[in-house]
Amino acid sequence: MKKSSIAGIIIIALAIGIIISTYADSSTYGSFTDAKKSESELHVVGQLNKEKELFYNPQQDANYFAFYMKDNQGLESKVVFNGSKPQDFERSEQIVLTGKMIGNEFHASKILMKCPSKYTKDEVEVTEVSASTAKI
Repeated sequence: MKKSSIAGIIIIALAIGIIISTYADSSTYGSFTDAKKSESELHVVGQLNKEKELFYNPQQDANYFAFYMKDNQGLESKVVFNGSKPQDFERSEQIVLTGKMIGNEFHASKILMKCPSKYTKDEVEVTEVSASTAKI
């Protein structure tokens, strides 16, 4: 075999390996139970528990927002988000969180809300504030 053919095969094999590893590391959908078992980041879909209090005090810490959510399997968990509370959060029909469990709390890095509407499918996406971009 020519050296160029061998190099081509190696490049193709590396490309396939990179694609497979990227796909395996990508975030998947699950429940709070799955999040407890997994150490990787995943998406959890659910609804806000409106019977429990929302924790947001911008005078004390504008980048701390916590609430309780029930996933689609009915399991409830406290959710902590390092960012400000999204506008009209209480009116959301469905919430998709991206994050992972730390202890008994789900730490969300991203919140995607489906807002109620008869005519449009409005969605609002909010991401956490990193320490490097936060103003001190």
